[in-house]
Amino acid sequence: MSNKYPFAALLLATPLVAAVQLASPFTSHMVLQREMKVPVWGTAEAGEKVTVEFAGQKKSASAGADGRWRIDLAPLTASAESRALLVTGSKTAAPLELDDVLVGEVWVGSGQSNMDFSVSVKVKYFAGITNEEQEIATANYPLIRMFTGGASKTYEPQARVAGEWKVCSPATVPAFSAVGYIFARDLQKEIKVPVGIVTLAFGASTAEAWIRREAMIADPKLKPLVEGFDAKVKAYVPPTADEEKQWQETVAKAKADGKRAPRRGKSDPVQDQHNATVLFNGMVAPVIPFAIRGVIWYQGESIVGGDAGRLLYPHAQATLIKDWRTLWEQGDFPFYIVQLAGQYAASNSPEVREAQATVLGLKNTGMAVTTDIGEAKNVHPHNKQDVGDRLARIARANVYGEKLEFSGPQFSAMKIERSSIRVSFSHLGGGLVAKGGGPLKWFEVAGADGKYVSADATIDGDTVVVRNVSVAAPVAVRYAWVNFPDGCNLFNAAGLPGAQFRSDAPKLEL
Repeated sequence: MSNKYPFAALLLATPLVAAVQLASPFTSHMVLQREMKVPVWGTAEAGEKVTVEFAGQKKSASAGADGRWRIDLAPLTASAESRALLVTGSKTAAPLELDDVLVGEVWVGSGQSNMDFSVSVKVKYFAGITNEEQEIATANYPLIRMFTGGASKTYEPQARVAGEWKVCSPATVPAFSAVGYIFARDLQKEIKVPVGIVTLAFGASTAEAWIRREAMIADPKLKPLVEGFDAKVKAYVPPTADEEKQWQETVAKAKADGKRAPRRGKSDPVQDQHNATVLFNGMVAPVIPFAIRGVIWYQGESIVGGDAGRLLYPHAQATLIKDWRTLWEQGDFPFYIVQLAGQYAASNSPEVREAQATVLGLKNTGMAVTTDIGEAKNVHPHNKQDVGDRLARIARANVYGEKLEFSGPQFSAMKIERSSIRVSFSHLGGGLVAKGGGPLKWFEVAGADGKYVSADATIDGDTVVVRNVSVAAPVAVRYAWVNFPDGCNLFNAAGLPGAQFRSDAPKLEL
């Protein structure tokens, strides 16, 4: 397969120019991670001595035979001072100077379209945050910066990805990831240091597209996905010049007639975001090992593909997290996901959300529940404020030591009491509440026949008592177990929604 993509392999083996170059994540206006070693790397002529100077540190290294060099700066103290990072090469005439470099907290924001979703609809047709105009007008946060990686799908891991750091302002924020921006804004207000977000996201992408080949090939469950992809690549024959011309004419005619263009008959599997490894190769590989605090992740709709895909998701998700942590060499850094919002679509089923929730079985993870803020027929809910805020609360509590509740009620146990079931929860957050008043909604019970029916649910202290008079001997209980649980209203006093659950859930393998 590699002979079809010789240039991709060449990128890794040979620097494109002899002069000293920095890797993609290093541009002016960037934020460097505080309180841990900071790798700085790039390319130069083989054997060239490269020196990096920043914040009183001056370190040197020589480029290897492959032209690569790396220098690790000692841990830095958080600073909002605008400073320069200087890189010189013994064989390079002009030094590289990056200006306005800050030191603070850096997070990666990755996943599919709901992470790619921009603050303004003027940037992406499916986007546009709630209260867009007001949010843009008030986005004066010079200590927040964002690097947005250019969309790139490749067969081989790349050395570079397009992008540059932007300072948050009303002029730049429209193109920012909305979730990334709100997360950074809410975080920065509390921790009072610069915050940088590295956004690496692509719409409709599957989890396996973000995992490296070596990790998948070594895994019996995931190896078939890579083998299937390789088979597609081997079988793919690019269109001839005549076929391409005919295609362009068809597209032009469809546009002229106000119709949607038909799907291309032949498509390059490498350019399909559903295929294994392609987004890791094009977008993630180029930024490793840029020092980060952790990852926020919003993905899920595109893995379904029937029960097989859903059942594989917990394992794929866990593999991605473990492998990214291995590659970054920063231990078990925080990895926080967004559970899918409610929507009338198979992709947003409770089974998919259940599969996502298995992330909590891994160390140093968290999950922002968004079941309550979905839109019935829109896979891209506009309320990204609550999403970013809920992610930020998890980080504030678990990374930055703030004493606050960061999760809504989570099912912990059930107890059968004659014709009722008493449900206990963790993360009470000051007490259980029915948001908006009135009775709790979307609770169901089942008897020995396993058939669920709607049930009355009443808050009783720190528990919920659930019953249906027609089920004399209930054995199981569940909550919000539909694609779109409109009006689900179990919350805690901290204002966070209860997570869906079923007491008879099967064990899903990580």
